[in-house]
Amino acid sequence: MTPIHVDVAIIGSGTAGMGAYRAARAHTDAVLLIEAGAYGTTCARVGCMPSKLLIAAAEAAHQARHAEPFGVHVQGVSIDGAAVMARVRRERDRFVEFVLESIESIPQAERLTARVAFQDANTLVTAQGQSIHSQRIVVATGSVPVLPPLLKELHQHLLTNENIFELPALPKSLAVFGPGVLGMELGQAMNRLGVSVKMFGVGGGIAGIRDPAIRDYANQAFNEEFYLDASAQVKSVSETATGVEVHYLHKDGNWKTEHFDYVLAATGRAPYVAGLELKNTGLELDKRGVPVFDRYTLRCGNSSIFIAGDASNDIPLLHEAADQGRIAGENAGLYPDVLSGLRRTPLAVVFTEPQVMSVGLHLDQIEQHFKGRYAVGLVSFEDQGRSRVMLRNKGILKVYAEQGSGLFLGAEMFGPAAEHIGHLLAWAAQQRMTVAEMLEMPFYHPVIEEGLRTALRDLQHELHMGSELIPRCMDCGPGA
Repeated sequence: MTPIHVDVAIIGSGTAGMGAYRAARAHTDAVLLIEAGAYGTTCARVGCMPSKLLIAAAEAAHQARHAEPFGVHVQGVSIDGAAVMARVRRERDRFVEFVLESIESIPQAERLTARVAFQDANTLVTAQGQSIHSQRIVVATGSVPVLPPLLKELHQHLLTNENIFELPALPKSLAVFGPGVLGMELGQAMNRLGVSVKMFGVGGGIAGIRDPAIRDYANQAFNEEFYLDASAQVKSVSETATGVEVHYLHKDGNWKTEHFDYVLAATGRAPYVAGLELKNTGLELDKRGVPVFDRYTLRCGNSSIFIAGDASNDIPLLHEAADQGRIAGENAGLYPDVLSGLRRTPLAVVFTEPQVMSVGLHLDQIEQHFKGRYAVGLVSFEDQGRSRVMLRNKGILKVYAEQGSGLFLGAEMFGPAAEHIGHLLAWAAQQRMTVAEMLEMPFYHPVIEEGLRTALRDLQHELHMGSELIPRCMDCGPGA
C-alpha cells in the first residue's frame, strides 16, 4: 500500500476531532481525519441529545400527572413507550444528520476510515498495514463505557448509553447501577415514564454533588420518587431468560432478590485508547494508559502529539471537548510554536429535576486553596417566590467567595432552573467579578434568579461587606 504523508493526522471525528481538524486546517492543507467507527459525535448519537429527548418526554408525563395542585385535573395519563422511543430515535437521527453533513463537507482525500495504531511518535499503521507518516498527531478517540466486575457476565439484558436508545419500547422495570450524571438523568426519566426503577451506587456519590448538605438534600428528594441507595450492598447480579436478578441489601435491612427487565450500567466511561499502542510513542502514560499532557496546550510531554476531548480524561463535557479540540488542532497546525489556549470556567449541569449545577471551583478545591479565608452564601428555594408559584420549590444553592477581596470563587446547586443560573455564574466567574459587582447586576421580578440574589446577599453578609439581612424577605427589590 502507498504510504500517506501529511502534516497533521487526527484520530477520531467526534466533537474534539472535528474541532481539531478545523483549527489545524487553518494552518496547513495537509490534514488527515481518521475514524475507525461510525461518523457522528457521542453527544449526538448516544449522549446529550437522545438523553434530553427522553427527559423531555418524562417531563411531559410528570407534569400531566402532577397538575392537580394547580386545580387542573388530567384524567387517564398513559405512556406509549414505543412512540416515546420512536421520537427519541427520529430526532436523534436528525441531530446526527447535521454532524454527517459537516463530515461530508470535508474533501474525501482528507478523510480515512480505518483503525490505526502508533508505530512510533510520527507513524500510524492501519489494520490493513498502510502507514501514515505525520509530523503532528492529535488523539481524539473519545471514551467507552466501563463495566464493574459485578456486571461483566451480563449480555442480552445489559444496557449502556450506547444501546439504551435502541430499545423498541420502554421496559417495565430497570435496575440502574451508578447514580452519576448519566444514571440519574436516565433513571429518573425512565421512572417518570412509568418504568419501575431502583438505583444502586457505591461510595455515596449522587450526580457529582460535592457539598454534603446539598447531596443529602438531593438524596432525600430523589428517594421521594424512586428507590436510590447511593451506598448499596449488592451481592450478585445474574442474567435469566427473561431479565436480570439482583440480590441486594435493601435499605430496610433485609436481603432481597428482585427481578428486572434490564440493567442499565451507568458506571462511568474511560478514555478509548486501547489498541492505539501508545507505548510505542515513548510518551509517559498514566495508570489508564493516557499520555501525560499540559491541559492548557494539550501537548503530550515534549512531543508533537496532542490529545483532546474524552480521550484526555480531563473534563468529559461537549463544550470542553470542543475547546480542547480547537486548542490541540491549533497547536498541531502551528507546531513547533505551541501556545496556551483559553480554558473556560468549569460549568457542569445535570438535567434531573431538580437540576444539579456546579460552577468554578468546587468545595474540595476551595478548601484546599482558600482554607480559612472563604465565605459561603446560601439560599433555599422552598420559599422562593417564583419557584413556589410553579411548584418547583425544592433545592439549595451555595455560593463561595474569598474573604477580603470578595472575589466570587464558585457555586453548587440542586434546584430549579440550575442550567440558567449556572450560566450567569460561569460568566461572572470568568470575568473575575466580586460579589458586590454581581449584586449590581439587574434582577427581574418575579424570577427564579432572584434566589441567586438572595444567596449573593447572604454571601456578602458572611464576607462582612454588606448590610444586615432582612428576615423573611420575599424577593426584596434592589433597594432593600
